[in-house]
Order: sequence, then structure tokens, then C-alpha cells
Amino acid sequence: MTTIIQQYAAYAAIEAQRDLSPETLHHAKRVVLDWFSALYPGLISEVGSKIIATFEDELGVGKSRIPSLNQTGFSSAAAWILGTASHAIEFDDIFRDAVYHPGVPVISAALAIADEYNRSGLEFLKAVVVGYEVSTRLGAAVQPSHYSFFHTTGTVGAIGSAAAAAFLIDPENPNLFAHAVATATTFASGLQQAFRSDAMTKALHGGHAASIGVTAAKSAAKGITGALDILEGDVGFAAALSKGGNWEVAIAGLGQNYNICKMTQKNHGCCGHTFAAIDSAIMIRETMLKKGLALADVQNIEVRTYQTALDVTGNFSPESAFQCRFSLPYVLAHGFLQGSVRLSAFEDAQRHSKETRELMKIITLESDEELTAKFPNQRAAKVKITLKDGQSFEHFSPCRKGDPEAPLTDEDLDHKFFELVDGVLSQDQARVLRDQIWNLDNLNISELNL
Repeated sequence: MTTIIQQYAAYAAIEAQRDLSPETLHHAKRVVLDWFSALYPGLISEVGSKIIATFEDELGVGKSRIPSLNQTGFSSAAAWILGTASHAIEFDDIFRDAVYHPGVPVISAALAIADEYNRSGLEFLKAVVVGYEVSTRLGAAVQPSHYSFFHTTGTVGAIGSAAAAAFLIDPENPNLFAHAVATATTFASGLQQAFRSDAMTKALHGGHAASIGVTAAKSAAKGITGALDILEGDVGFAAALSKGGNWEVAIAGLGQNYNICKMTQKNHGCCGHTFAAIDSAIMIRETMLKKGLALADVQNIEVRTYQTALDVTGNFSPESAFQCRFSLPYVLAHGFLQGSVRLSAFEDAQRHSKETRELMKIITLESDEELTAKFPNQRAAKVKITLKDGQSFEHFSPCRKGDPEAPLTDEDLDHKFFELVDGVLSQDQARVLRDQIWNLDNLNISELNL
């Protein structure tokens, strides 16, 4: 009987022999640009700086570049750094059905290996596609039960990074691909408790997943074998980390319908579970301002959304920047008052804003049974804001701005890129890199001006 991993390997070998469609190629460039948007500020964040320091003895060797540092490292160390940094500021992409940030592990591993093996930009982009297609399907196949305890970016991400890395090492070798994925699967890890407390570990989940994928792929290239039935086996991935896998979902549309074309790209710099509520609050804000109503006249704010959003982000007393990114009351209050939730929302002055903290006190959160039943395939929220004079405004966001139903445009992604890399890259450096990414299929990966 052919295992799921073997079916993934067969798909990858076919993908190596054919051209990407213009649509798929374009979306691959979109996710790469979006990943770099999150990477650069992540590299200078507190956790980014600390993970670089962790590997300081391993820098200056190897061929894999660490962007903005003018340094290289061995590919496994580079992947650790890139995966951690790109997950640090909560601006990374999402595949909604899998509750998963695929760019963090997949692109981090792919860039580290592409540098080491001197691959072309097109080979890099195809590897990214393969990593996304395999891991997003597997992630969706074990949800929602997997997300009860595990962080999908750390678990499924290890498999996605192995897929991308193996594809780059030897794209038409399904045996190498299969054993790389199998080996990575047994090291897949990441517990949700890491982001229900004030810790830096969540970002490291992305780095670990990227590094594990690189190491698994390189070991498979040297002949290390893995258990090819480790996904569906009696004591394998799905049995241990979920209530069982939906294996039809795991392979549905593989090589035909591309999930990379259905990504959510973040418009707010915080946990994605908060986005629909933020979007609704901002829409009501705009209505109030058009009517000449004062934001200070709010009596109360009622939020109804799916239960997982409340489980993960229902913190009414956040203190650190990390806690605030995972506090629905905080980001909704800030978004309502400021009109957006960007990096500045988590600076000291904003976190301790008296106006924001007072508004948080009149927010109530409730679980909506209908919206809960539709998770993870739909991320929606209902917000009702009542004023002191009795007027009320309601808005329902059936999806989030940035979801496939309401995607960010290419121009939006450009703007996001320039905004987030400011302070790390000069304007000229940013323009050059942006232009190179949109033309990456015509370049060698070594030409990227990182």
C-alpha cells in the first residue's frame, strides 16, 4: 500500500518536471515578498537578536546567508535563525484551514538550502510551492483537534521545510524526498502553552521546524531512512498529535489546485485569531468618524467570535509586547482608537496608553456557537459598539482582510514590505530587493541583495 508520504514524494517528482502556471508562480513570489516583510524586523526584535547570539559561534562559516548581517552560517543554523526571526513579530502568512504559518518554516529552509546548493530563483520558488502544497494539506488533515494542544507551525512546519529542502537538493528523487519528510515528522514539535504565557519560545518553534527540515533532507541525501508510514501509522503523527487524520484532505487536489494561491497575508501585526474582530471595530470606527461621533463616547464593546480565538487571545491583562499581540481586548482597543494595529502598537508608550487600557475595561468577549462550529475554515467575528447616548453600531466580518476572500493586493504587499523593512534596509536596498523578488524566476538565488 502506498503511504501518504510516498504520494507526496510522487507529486514532488512530477512538479520538478513541469512548469508552474503563471498564477502559481505569481503567488509564490507574493509569499516570498511577504516572508521577507516579516523577516527583517524580526531579525532586530528581541527574540531575533537573541537567537542570532545563540548561534554566534556558528556564524562566518557555511554558505547560507543571514540577511542584513553580512554573515553566513551552516544551513541548519541559518534556518534556525531565519525561521525564528520571520515568526517573531506576528506578520507571517497563514493557511487558514490548517491554522498554520507555512512561510516561516518552508521559506526559511528553502533559502538556507538554495544558498548552500547555489540554486536558481526558479528552483527556489518551485521548492517553496512544493513545501506549501504538502504541508498545508497535511495541516488541514489533522485539524481542528491537532490545534487543541500543538502549534502547527512547529509540527507540520517541520514536514513542510523538509519537503522544500529535499526538493532543492535533488528534485527528481522521490526516495530522498520521502525519507526526508519521514525523518522530519518524528521530530515535529511545538506546544501551545508556549504562546499562552509570556515566553519567547513560540518564535523558536518556527526556527526549529525549519532547521529540522534542513537536517532531515541533508541526512536523507546521505542515505538516512525514515518510517514511510509515520503519518498514518498506528502510533504515528496523526494518532499521537490529533484525533486522527483525514487522508482524503491530505492529498485532495495535490498538483492541481494550489493552496499557495489561497493564503492569508496579515494586515495586522498580532495573532490572526483577533483579525476579524479588529476589522469590524475599525469599520465601526470609520462609520462613527464620518458621522462626527467621538470615539471617547463609547459605553461598551461586545465581541462575539469562535471559541479558539477566546482561548488563545482572551487576555485582559497583557503587559509585554508578546502578551499584547495575543490579547484580543488590547489589539481591538488599539485598533479602534488608532485605525490600525502595526508594529508601533507594541511599543512601550502604546502598551501603557491610559486611553487604550480604559477602553479594554468595557470590552466583553463571548463565544459564538455558529462561528465556533465553522472554525478553522472560517475566521469571523461580530462586534457591537454602544455609545453613551444609546446609539449602537454593529459589524459582522465573515472573513479577515488578507484572507483569500478579501486578499491584500500586490500593491498592499509592496507597501507592507517597505513599511516593515524600514529601519533595517535603506529605501534603495528595499527597492532593489522588492524588484528582485518580483523577478526571481529570472535570477540565481545568489543574486538576491539580502
